[in-house]
Amino acid sequence: MAELSEAKQRAKMVWAAGDYPSTAELIGELGRSTVKRAGVSEGDEVLDVACGAGNATIPAAQTGARVTGLDLVPELLEAGREQAVEAGVEIEWVEGDAENLPFEDESFDVVLSTVGAMFAPDHAAAARELARVARSGGRVAVASWTPDGSVGQFFQTMAKHMPPPPEGFQPPVLWGVEEHIREIFDGTGLEIECEQAELTFRFPSAEEAAELYETKFGPVLTAKAMLEPEGKWEAVSADLRDLFDDFDESDGDGIEYPGQYLLVLGKKG
Repeated sequence: MAELSEAKQRAKMVWAAGDYPSTAELIGELGRSTVKRAGVSEGDEVLDVACGAGNATIPAAQTGARVTGLDLVPELLEAGREQAVEAGVEIEWVEGDAENLPFEDESFDVVLSTVGAMFAPDHAAAARELARVARSGGRVAVASWTPDGSVGQFFQTMAKHMPPPPEGFQPPVLWGVEEHIREIFDGTGLEIECEQAELTFRFPSAEEAAELYETKFGPVLTAKAMLEPEGKWEAVSADLRDLFDDFDESDGDGIEYPGQYLLVLGKKG
């Protein structure tokens, strides 16, 4: 793998922090749904880009497809390997960069990414790569959080407490905006359709939801390590609890709220 930029090295450390697989369990349905909507079936050659611990990778392999999972973070790949063994499926796990995929042109029947490629710094480069490695007639399916949905608001709440991003920074949640998607995939040879979709998050309480993210989720742990010594973390923690309370749409015990995302389905001409 080519030498990584400072920003990507930081990203590796952020996503390696904590226990991402335990938080990824919350979005298991997103991976299964994306695999289904992409039409993955037995015999397909499938690539899952920025695969994390295998939310879509493992369900794709369970269809009988031949699956490769790629991620920048070795710790997530190792977690994926362990979960694949438990699921009884064989997957090739590759450490690599979504902006510079280590595969030949037109190598895969299906290319997936579930809330993964959206975190690549150069959106257009990642989009070109997703399209490049898809075969003629192949499919691309990308699920990304929307800016106005609960997860988008979660990230925006965190961001307002952090130092400003570097010049030229593209917020990951732009991948949840159809206009942006059509712009970055323009000229890639993909015919694009976009669908608004959602999954449901459930927690026993807002307190337990915030505690899970504060103790397990790499981006939040990293922010906490930066802000707590300056006495600034208490305000963030309070904002997160208020946010989860605001999200709640349940009419019973615990909290329940939707996680809105944009599903992009592309076919390569």
